[in-house]
Amino acid sequence: MSSHPPQYDPSGAHGPGAVPSGPAAGGRPPRNGLGITALVLGVAALLLFWTLVGGIVLGLAAIALGIAGRRRAKRGEATNGGMALAGAVVGALGLVASVVVIAAGVSFLNSEEFGNFEECVNKAGTAAEREQCERDFNRDLEG
Repeated sequence: MSSHPPQYDPSGAHGPGAVPSGPAAGGRPPRNGLGITALVLGVAALLLFWTLVGGIVLGLAAIALGIAGRRRAKRGEATNGGMALAGAVVGALGLVASVVVIAAGVSFLNSEEFGNFEECVNKAGTAAEREQCERDFNRDLEG
């Protein structure tokens, strides 16, 4: 007889069809680093979407690491497939938002109104003339 009484498992992880929640396949601990990193980078990309590095670079990194982390989870090497997927999705949102902001900025800088303003400021010799350029530019944007 065994000297240890049976242990109650409230998680139900040892029932039929259960997915192990402890160590990953082969008895090794789960390798969850990619999914965690993808989520952190995705959140950073979403918060910093208005910057080139924040939105584009961090967004792309989050997508790549999220996909790799999701594949690792599908192979049973990690237990945070949902977190990896969330990191990829949030990273994609940050990337899209950054592309929209950059496109809007480029469109504005290439606009006729901005070109007229830039030309006016370059020709202005005094502060009063530059201020008049600014007033004209604001008027062009409003109407």
